[in-house]
Amino acid sequence: MIVAVVGIGALGLFVRHRTRERAATSAAASASMGERVVPVAVTTVARRDLPIYLEGIGSVVAFNTVTMRPLVDGRIQTVLFKEGDAVKKGDVIVQIDPRPFAIQVQLARANRARDAATLVNARITLERNKTLLANGVGNQQSVDDSTAAVAQAQAVVASDDAAIANAELNLEWSRVVSPIDGVLGIRLVDVGNIVHAADPTGLVVITQIDPIAVYFTLPEDDLPRVSEAMAGGKELDVEAYARDGTTKLGLGKLSVLDNQINQATATIRLKAIFANAGRALWPNLFVKARLSLSVRKGVIVVPSTVVQRGPQGAYAYVVEADDTVSLRPVEVDMTQGETSILAKGLEPGERVVVDGQNQLKPGAKIMAKPWGARSASASASASASAPASAAASAPAASGSTAEHGAPAERRRKRAE
Repeated sequence: MIVAVVGIGALGLFVRHRTRERAATSAAASASMGERVVPVAVTTVARRDLPIYLEGIGSVVAFNTVTMRPLVDGRIQTVLFKEGDAVKKGDVIVQIDPRPFAIQVQLARANRARDAATLVNARITLERNKTLLANGVGNQQSVDDSTAAVAQAQAVVASDDAAIANAELNLEWSRVVSPIDGVLGIRLVDVGNIVHAADPTGLVVITQIDPIAVYFTLPEDDLPRVSEAMAGGKELDVEAYARDGTTKLGLGKLSVLDNQINQATATIRLKAIFANAGRALWPNLFVKARLSLSVRKGVIVVPSTVVQRGPQGAYAYVVEADDTVSLRPVEVDMTQGETSILAKGLEPGERVVVDGQNQLKPGAKIMAKPWGARSASASASASASAPASAAASAPAASGSTAEHGAPAERRRKRAE
């Protein structure tokens, strides 16, 4: 009985001692956490002008596209272009055999000369009959017949003139000329082939790429903002970027806002025109279009990651002079891309935490790193650690080789 009482008392003392030890350890850990320096990225609140823009996905379309087809039937005599060359309006690109059309021109001119002579003779006859009638020798019927003959001959000559014009036009159309400035595509027909005006395929496709057009879409909810920005005939700038969103390909002007919304996608289509002398934009290229609406003057801006959300609303961690942080409520006016405009809460020149807020609490001590340098330093550290790891592994490998080589050395000595 006495042994049992003593055992229970000893167990109670042991449990109380362990509880006190755990409480002390927990308090020490909490104190250590409170004193720990947290590395964070910081930036300075700025006041500057901020462009307001809308972004949409679009594609590049040639300003003009022409499929060159023959206007007359004939054999291709000469191809006067090289695939991919730039051409000017009026340049001859294909020559169809012109001889049949030249013969038709000569024939039409000969017919006109014959019919012109007939007209001259009809006019002379009419004058003769009028003279005879005036002298009382002729009759009115002869004068009327001569008048009709003159009119008929005039109509025939007019028809001959039209035939000559048609023949000359066909002769001109035997020379296929470019109607626009542009770039030639791949040749579709070779020399010597017989082509027809009714052929479904053409000779070559010409695309005009300077200027060039970009079609892009925006959500229908953005329509009021775009319409307001275009009020008064204001021209809006449009920037085209590659699909990575960073490589700028050109700067153009918004030219057309479509007159209806696509109900299937709830988007509206827009068209912008770009100067493209450097050929950075190419037909059917996918781009990101950035439509500039306005510029907000002198606003307070911070990176969007500065603003955090909590039960009490938006807030930011402000860095104090002693490198501790305090929690400051803020009010966001709007967010543009990766930048937020603040209505109130921060002042220009104050330092704020951009990255690492999840480890902070009010009063925490920080080690501030400039925003943007953190990732660079991490990459440098990783690069530096790689050679060090390789160097550290080299002795281990040498040691391993030596260890494996030792038994062989001992066996050799025993053999001797």
